[in-house]
Amino acid sequence: MATNTSQEFDAVIAVCKSLFLKKTKDYGTAWRILRPSSLTDQIFIKAQRIRTLEEKKVSKVGEDVISEYIGIINYCIIAMMQLELTEQDPLELELERVTTVYDEKVNETKELMFNKNHDYGEAWRDMRLSSLTDLILMKIFRVKQIEDNLGQTLASEGVSANFQDMLNYAVFALIKLGVK
Repeated sequence: MATNTSQEFDAVIAVCKSLFLKKTKDYGTAWRILRPSSLTDQIFIKAQRIRTLEEKKVSKVGEDVISEYIGIINYCIIAMMQLELTEQDPLELELERVTTVYDEKVNETKELMFNKNHDYGEAWRDMRLSSLTDLILMKIFRVKQIEDNLGQTLASEGVSANFQDMLNYAVFALIKLGVK
């Protein structure tokens, strides 16, 4: 099963990365201007839209839930990159650097996923999509609270770990939706 999960994870990420790199070629790294709280809000908007579509079953805008989950994944990766970049780093980053850091964040997150899957026995495979959406929303509210507390936590694993969890939940959702 782990080999299958690895292949499924990689296939989903390939779709996300392809779109991310195309947009980077079109727009450059304009996302560098966004503060962490703005990235959190972007992820919130996408997750909330998924939840609304799950409940109402009707979309009045062209994008479907698959594109929203892809957006969550890419915004989580952007957020993790932004947390490590400083004001001394240029706003416009070279495509090669962005690609390398994107891959690093994905690999770190995939390793975390395998560690958690080992402990949880891939329970996500038996979960409903709506539960994955709710878990993403819960993690967003956790990140918002940490941001509102100026990063001060007493028992939290921190912001980056929450972005990794959201990314993995979105990958699981896309696997369940058959994205390849």
